[in-house]
Amino acid sequence: MRLANHAARLAAQISLLLALLATSGYLVVRTYLGDEETVYEAGNVMEIAGDGGPVTIDNVKWKLNSLQPYTRIADKDGEEIGMGVIPGSVLIVAIVTVTPLEGLYLKDNGFSCSASLRDDRGNVWKPAMNTSDWKLPTYCSDDEFPMKLNTPRQIAQMYVVPKSAVPHLVGITVEDSTAHRRVLITP
Repeated sequence: MRLANHAARLAAQISLLLALLATSGYLVVRTYLGDEETVYEAGNVMEIAGDGGPVTIDNVKWKLNSLQPYTRIADKDGEEIGMGVIPGSVLIVAIVTVTPLEGLYLKDNGFSCSASLRDDRGNVWKPAMNTSDWKLPTYCSDDEFPMKLNTPRQIAQMYVVPKSAVPHLVGITVEDSTAHRRVLITP
């Protein structure tokens, strides 16, 4: 009789220990995985918008129109624009339609906008340059052609990437650091 009671008590203690370990493990993992700030700071993408979007983030609507590699680009007169592209690298141009929406502060008739280029191996590139010589503006703040609320404008985001990365490119990311939100827009 005494042996049966001892076995039952030991089984109850082991069950309680396993339940406590499982609960604590769940709470630790849930806190880490559910924390948007931690996920954002790790550089992870939270959302994916296929077919070029559109995506609205931080009072700006983004639509990816095209993502094309170039070996060189020329200005309006057909002369090559000096990009300082390193041999073995390629210039990627993302044509994006950007629409500033109500609630966005347009300082000096524009705002700061930038999208990062991503590949499927976790590499990220920031825009490499701004130029006023190309057929499209490369920035959202322009004294010559001011941005207007609720009016779409095409811009070009230019990136210099290694030639080996070109087949792995998946799209551009736009983000809102205050809301801890990062969206991948794929072509």
